[in-house]
Amino acid sequence: MKRSLKEIAKLVQGRVVGDGNVEIAGIASIRSATAGDLVFVEDEKNLGAALESKAGAVITGEFAAGKPSAKPLLVCAQPRLAFARAAQVLSAAVAHVEGIHPSAIVHPSVRLGKNVSVGERVVIGEGVEVGERTRIGSGCVIGTRVKIGSDCQLYPNVTVYAGVQLGDRVIVHAGAVLGSDGFGYVRDQATGRYEKFSQVGRLEIGDDVEIGANSTVDRGALDVTRIGRGTKIDNLVHVGHNVQIGEDVVIAAQTGLSGSAVVEKNVVIGGQVGIADHVRIEEGAILGAQSGIPSKKVIRGKGVVFWGTPARPIREYLKELAVLARLARRE
Repeated sequence: MKRSLKEIAKLVQGRVVGDGNVEIAGIASIRSATAGDLVFVEDEKNLGAALESKAGAVITGEFAAGKPSAKPLLVCAQPRLAFARAAQVLSAAVAHVEGIHPSAIVHPSVRLGKNVSVGERVVIGEGVEVGERTRIGSGCVIGTRVKIGSDCQLYPNVTVYAGVQLGDRVIVHAGAVLGSDGFGYVRDQATGRYEKFSQVGRLEIGDDVEIGANSTVDRGALDVTRIGRGTKIDNLVHVGHNVQIGEDVVIAAQTGLSGSAVVEKNVVIGGQVGIADHVRIEEGAILGAQSGIPSKKVIRGKGVVFWGTPARPIREYLKELAVLARLARRE
């Protein structure tokens, strides 16, 4: 479905320079754009290439507002952000099939909001609540007493254990498992055998969270594992039991968070980071790829990049590497 450029401008809070009635059907890169596509540039050096492309219109910054252009421009303070929002607007315009597929198994007690879609071979257990316009992809299994908010998207083969709560506009990619048992065992000192510590807590996921493919988030052991509003979790991430993740946290692929770790808001965690149990990562810290955080350590420093194992401020880490390099040369 197409949208006029002036409609998109209103939704992304930009202004049109030129013909606002141009119809936009999709987004593209400058190189691959065709008529009807929307592209973006963040700096003046790429403006010429965008204007010479086949795109129907260009999202740009104020630097282009006074320049001559044969294409209509959508001028915004943050072109990349406006482009991302435009993509959401255009994808939302694509209709999806509503209703319950005949092969789905839905318990009679389930409460579905308006315009919900349930795909092939989905299983939804007793007492589940699903908000309006939520889409549940084929092969998903939703356990008893789960609550899913409005405008959520669960891609195929997502498993949600009993009692999990998802807020509004949550996206869960294929193969993710939410609310599984945490890794908790008690050792019998007499026999040396391990016995399971019951995992009877909950998992709560806030609004606007996105969870990547094949990621796993454990329920709390006795209390709650919590993922804060706006947090984005990449593919193949593991979140252990009782972990508390704040708002607007970004976690890249193959990262693992052990039980009872706390990650405060606006933290950025690179790929393959290992976070041990009872660690606290304070607000705004940045953990570089493959960093390691030992048990019970506190990482403190808003905007500071930490790197290495054990993780320390990157300046300190690079100085250590330089010293080692000098020592190696002497030999």
